[in-house]
Amino acid sequence: MEQQMLEKYADLALRTGVNLQKNQKLVINSTVERADFTRIVVKKAFDLGAKDVHIIWADDEITRLRYEHADTETLKEVPEWQQDMYKSFGEEGMALLSVRATDPDLLQGIDAKKIAAAQKARSEAMAEFRNYTMNDRIQWSIVSVPITSWAQKIFPEEDAETAQEKLWEQIFSIVRVDQNDPVKAWDEHNDMLENARQFLNRKQYKELLYQGPGTNLAVALPEGHIWKGGASETTKGVPFNPNMPTEEVFTAPHKYGVDGIVSSTKPLNYGGNVIDNFTLTFKDGEVVDFSAEQGEETLEQLLDTDEGASHLGELALVPHESPISQSGLIFYNTLYDENASCHLAFGKAYPNNVKGGSEMNEEELDQSGVNHSLVHVDFMMGSSELDIDGVLEDGTEEPVMRNGSWALDFNKD
Repeated sequence: MEQQMLEKYADLALRTGVNLQKNQKLVINSTVERADFTRIVVKKAFDLGAKDVHIIWADDEITRLRYEHADTETLKEVPEWQQDMYKSFGEEGMALLSVRATDPDLLQGIDAKKIAAAQKARSEAMAEFRNYTMNDRIQWSIVSVPITSWAQKIFPEEDAETAQEKLWEQIFSIVRVDQNDPVKAWDEHNDMLENARQFLNRKQYKELLYQGPGTNLAVALPEGHIWKGGASETTKGVPFNPNMPTEEVFTAPHKYGVDGIVSSTKPLNYGGNVIDNFTLTFKDGEVVDFSAEQGEETLEQLLDTDEGASHLGELALVPHESPISQSGLIFYNTLYDENASCHLAFGKAYPNNVKGGSEMNEEELDQSGVNHSLVHVDFMMGSSELDIDGVLEDGTEEPVMRNGSWALDFNKD
């Protein structure tokens, strides 16, 4: 891969992703398999004036070995020093960049209950730090890079080197690194998403109605809900882009206002296992029935994480014309697949998706219809056959999406 393209990607992740400020500290979560790219990011960060850069490495092979050999109680242990470390990141106002890449089948064959117990314990231990990211108290961003196992999952007919080259090409295209000025391209893209979310915020639909193959779902929206998408802004006014790529505008559904049936349209990679072709039935906001052709036990463990895991915390609208969708690929990576289609999320809602939510306590959020959970897991349910109608306060229905594409003119009030 050309060094120039890698440097452009690193620059974009730092300037547009986390929007690293001069004399700010940076934390990078990364995989050892892509230490080469991480070193480029570190150098670029110092060039941009970072005060310091702290790296937290992950290794798929070691993660797999721990799940194979450590018992459940050991896997549930999250050392206090780790919790304190992440808490200090938030308290110091560091920027957090995740360079994400993992094998979609990493934990295939591992007891789903063991995985769920470990993930729940970690979510509980990291709950305090998570408030910094989910309330935009610090800048944070996620980008993805190819690793062999992931690339060959997408391109199984290719050898390791060719598969990674193909995946790099797709990533560079989708996140606009292949354009002359990626930062400018992202500014223009964010402007488009800003127009969409401002339009939806003015509409203040009280409900969205979804119709598609295997889907007939009504989703109520909380009073004072706020649509977000593209760039976010910290509580101190620093803009950043949490997800790269992003093609969505999203808000919080009403925790107790989801009824009907919804079917997935793309595989969900969760906890190192793939959940595919699944259907969920909701009543009064809660999943009351489900089935899956693949990964049903993993889905069951996800829904049983806590009371909020069987409710929804996000609904996102993504047009079928998104570059991820147009690639025709299944990425087995939520960051990419969720930006190929409309999606929903199990679990915790972003408090700032409702007016005044960041200042509310848990009870107040619940009363406003904002879900709380240890998990937040997106799943894809959009396609070129999905229609969505918005229900206005007076009961009038109007088309929001038709055949997976916008039916709204964002240039009109």
